[in-house]
Amino acid sequence: DSDLGGKQNMRRRKELLLLVREKAERRILYSPHAARQMMRPDRMISPGEIRGVIEGGEIIEDYPDDVRGHSCLILGAGDGERTLHVVCAPKEDYLAIITAYIPTVDNWQEGFRVRIKK
Repeated sequence: DSDLGGKQNMRRRKELLLLVREKAERRILYSPHAARQMMRPDRMISPGEIRGVIEGGEIIEDYPDDVRGHSCLILGAGDGERTLHVVCAPKEDYLAIITAYIPTVDNWQEGFRVRIKK
């Protein structure tokens, strides 16, 4: 039974990722929070890196009940293959970037795919 749930979950994530990529092709808009996080001197995450994560990354967390609307966390690679996380929400005419950051081993395990419970 849990195997069936896992397959359904994977299919939902694939469908969501296709939707995210479709919205990103139309337009990407950054929240003020995302822009601040991307411009931090210890991060300096470029819009090109965000696009690369969206185009080549994988959804590792899905937030269907987020107050900002259905959103998800995508794991991908930025410049120099550095690991990045991007939280985004597909909207009607665009993709909203909620935040972006460099995950740390203090908070993530298994290749930055699994959140450490604290």
